Amino acid sequence: MDISLNFLQPGQIVSLEHGDRNLYAEVIQFVVSRQLCWVRPLLMVTFIQESPLISDLRDASDLLWPANLFRPALDTEVITFLSQVLAKEPKTEPDSAAKQQLNQFIHQLWQAYQ
Repeated sequence: MDISLNFLQPGQIVSLEHGDRNLYAEVIQFVVSRQLCWVRPLLMVTFIQESPLISDLRDASDLLWPANLFRPALDTEVITFLSQVLAKEPKTEPDSAAKQQLNQFIHQLWQAYQ
């Protein structure tokens, strides 16, 4: 994937795809010297037959990941998902199931791209 510095700006939403899941994250910083992207996870969408399953990851740990694996997220694809997450009441405790999903997703990606 060809990375353009135009989309690797702080605040930009990017997508990391693997299998039937997309991780949407906000760019915090692009580390030019290492071609890495520091991102803050927002949500994970698992595409299943009925309707997409959306996991709120706003309280998950930030990631530092190879920039060439990200793609810019289109507004039209992410607005619906974000509106569903933002409409919910904030959680008083971190969602350990969502964090476990993120860890599993990152592990699978790591295995696929080594």
